[in-house]
Amino acid sequence: MKQITMKRRDFVKTAVVSAAAAAFNSSSSAAEPAAASVAHEFYELRLYHLRQGAMQKRFDEFLRNAGVPALNRVGVSAVGIFNVMFGPDSPTVYVLLPHKDLGSFATLNERLSRDEEYVKSDGVNAPSNDPLYVRMESSLMVSFDGLPHLVAPEKKGRIFELRTYESHSKKANKKKIEMFNQGEIAIFKRTGLTPVFFGETLIGSKMPNLTYMLTFADMAEREKNWATFIADPEWKKMNSIPEYATAVSNISNIFLRPTAYSQI
Repeated sequence: MKQITMKRRDFVKTAVVSAAAAAFNSSSSAAEPAAASVAHEFYELRLYHLRQGAMQKRFDEFLRNAGVPALNRVGVSAVGIFNVMFGPDSPTVYVLLPHKDLGSFATLNERLSRDEEYVKSDGVNAPSNDPLYVRMESSLMVSFDGLPHLVAPEKKGRIFELRTYESHSKKANKKKIEMFNQGEIAIFKRTGLTPVFFGETLIGSKMPNLTYMLTFADMAEREKNWATFIADPEWKKMNSIPEYATAVSNISNIFLRPTAYSQI
């Protein structure tokens, strides 16, 4: 029975990696030849939906004392833990997990299951009548050529803006990614829009889409820097290109605040 279980786990891991790799390779086929040499990171974004009150405190204590330390021990570093500043998803905790490759993503739960401290924690062993959270949803993304590695900002007072751009087709989605890689990311940086990551969604909802995260000192800085970006002549010229201007069909954003123990 143990051998059968192990074979089943190996099959699931292989299937997950193969499916994501196929999606990644398909999405990258139209990229520039030079992009093949870029070492891409992968990002798992988890949304833990909670109930107001004791559940929030208990889940926070679990992440602080058991979750983040265990993730670090099994090789996932720069773990981002964020609370919703305001909006319809509150209370929801956003957890950003950077992975160096697809294997890290596919085997994460198995590696955690072998961590003795983690499996003994109260959160992992929560009873059915007192669950740790209501539900969890997640998405998997691959980094852009223009920002292949996550950039964690200096740990000081800061807020984060998470933005998702949906497109009407995969072709349009690839055009928007091309726009970022061909110059828009550089304009972001020049005008004060400081990126943390850019990710093309491989597995998730509302596809095709891309998601990226920006960081600011506060909302006043956010408003000022976005105004500078929108008024930038180089961006206006780039955005006037029809295939770029029509690449996005819907934009959604949410403002997040890092917890005291967030590593991003």
